Amino acid sequence: MTAPGWVPIFLKEYIHFRRKLFKLGYIFSAMVAPVIYLIAFGLGLGSRVMMGGTDYLSFLIPGLVAMSSMHNSYTWVAGMVNLSRLYFKTFQIFVQAPVSSSAILVGEILAGMVKGLFASFLVILIGCIAAQGFAITMPFILALLMNCFLFSALGVVVGMLTRSHEETATYSNFLIMPMAFFCGTFFPLDRIPAFLKSIIYLLPLTHTNILIRKGAMDKEGWLSLLLLLFFGALFFLWGKRLIDGYDE
Repeated sequence: MTAPGWVPIFLKEYIHFRRKLFKLGYIFSAMVAPVIYLIAFGLGLGSRVMMGGTDYLSFLIPGLVAMSSMHNSYTWVAGMVNLSRLYFKTFQIFVQAPVSSSAILVGEILAGMVKGLFASFLVILIGCIAAQGFAITMPFILALLMNCFLFSALGVVVGMLTRSHEETATYSNFLIMPMAFFCGTFFPLDRIPAFLKSIIYLLPLTHTNILIRKGAMDKEGWLSLLLLLFFGALFFLWGKRLIDGYDE
């Protein structure tokens, strides 16, 4: 039985990730940013500050999960697609192979999701140990999966658009970093100045942070989930179009 076309694409990236995974330095590098934020904000404020009826640490952990899944899913795919295109020239082999653009896209996205989920698991583990009010709910799982998917798809888009590896850092500085700090990771969205709210609610991580903190689905949760599905479909179709039109 012939494997689907996305399988070899995924396995190539997965094997590369697995080789890094068992290096102690890689695990520490994946944890360093969340742990710094956890110590600086979560343990520093801890039970002294209440957010939405819970202690700040329990509020912060889901936001760090959302941020870590975004950063790791996006960075891995954007960097690997860019390097494969411009330096290793392996992406050209994928395009010339008898596999569809959708298969290439799915393989890259799934590989990015694995990395994003792994980084998220490390933060979740810390949350289960350090935060008494932290709980994994169905909205939490849906938000995490959708976040990994849509930012992996965005990584493909950026990896296809950039003309140098250094250029991917520009997209990160103008897209990923602002979302990490202004989309509800560290403080509730109702505390954002009114003139910024219209922009903040147009960004996908905002709706991940809304959904990931829901104990059960409500009207706001369903709306955020639909918007995450919209962003995921948008980035997926954009990435497919870029691969279809690839001619380097």
